[in-house]
Amino acid sequence: MSSRAIVLDRPGVHRLVSGAEPVPGPGEVLVRVAAAGICMSDREVYDGRRDAAYVRYPVTPGHEWSGTVEAVGAGVDPALTGRRTVAEGFRACGSCARCRAGETSLCTAGYDETGFTRPGAFADHVVVPAALLHPLADDADLRAAALLEPAAVVAAAVRPCRPEPGERIAVVGAGTLGLLAVQLLAAHSPGELTVIDPRTERTRLARLFGATGARTPDRTEELRGRYDLVVETAGAPATAASSCLLARRGGRVVLTGLFAPGATGIDPVHLSLNQLTVRSVFGASSAAWAHAVRAFNAGLLDPGPLVTHEFPLERYAEAVALVGGGDPGTGKVLLRP
Repeated sequence: MSSRAIVLDRPGVHRLVSGAEPVPGPGEVLVRVAAAGICMSDREVYDGRRDAAYVRYPVTPGHEWSGTVEAVGAGVDPALTGRRTVAEGFRACGSCARCRAGETSLCTAGYDETGFTRPGAFADHVVVPAALLHPLADDADLRAAALLEPAAVVAAAVRPCRPEPGERIAVVGAGTLGLLAVQLLAAHSPGELTVIDPRTERTRLARLFGATGARTPDRTEELRGRYDLVVETAGAPATAASSCLLARRGGRVVLTGLFAPGATGIDPVHLSLNQLTVRSVFGASSAAWAHAVRAFNAGLLDPGPLVTHEFPLERYAEAVALVGGGDPGTGKVLLRP
């Protein structure tokens, strides 16, 4: 049987190719892709703005996806065939000190990730190591499950911060990461959960997901020093610094946005005098993935309402152009092979 895939030969130049269906090797599985999300990292790969150390052309993009196992390679449990699933993207070595500590997203063997250095899911099929699978319930909504990769990133941010019931929490940014963070944080029964974003239509959705309030960035002066925990998800030039200003003395701040060179730095005097704990996130460990999948299976996390557009593979260029295009009506964009 044949299988189609988007191949990005170099920035801005792509092809839809058709060839033989991939065959999983030992320890691997072949997954038929049900849905694949497009995020800003994919747009950066298309535009040629991703750091050269984190992409390898030509490449089939697609690191946010869900699907169904169609075939297994040697040494893989045949019972996985037919299972709905998602899978981790990082190809960690499993043997370095960081991997052995469970911090697979910090693998010291070098960066290697599905959709950036390995063929991804903007295709009919994707081949991944069986060890990276996170099987879903038999009736799982695969359209919504395609967003479990960004949900795992949010879980990587939220879990170490240990939100407690009754705390005051702010989420900076109401994009995909921000709205998923609202859902996960709402499950911890915060006393206050405020979303800060200039887009009123996004903050309305945040309230549906459990936010108790919303502000635009120009109306946060009186909120400085108010929050026990601040989760930054926007990656805008000033949001790392402004998020630290929102935290109370002794508070926690976690940065999940991907910042570009030239972003405003965090004031070290403010940081030291206020004894803030600041963390950053890049990708997600196996534990964070397991957390996100548990929340999804338990009904505590429903990414489906974030999807606003769906396209076939043939319309990849149109789909990727929407991402980061500035249209306030654009939420999550999916490819549906």
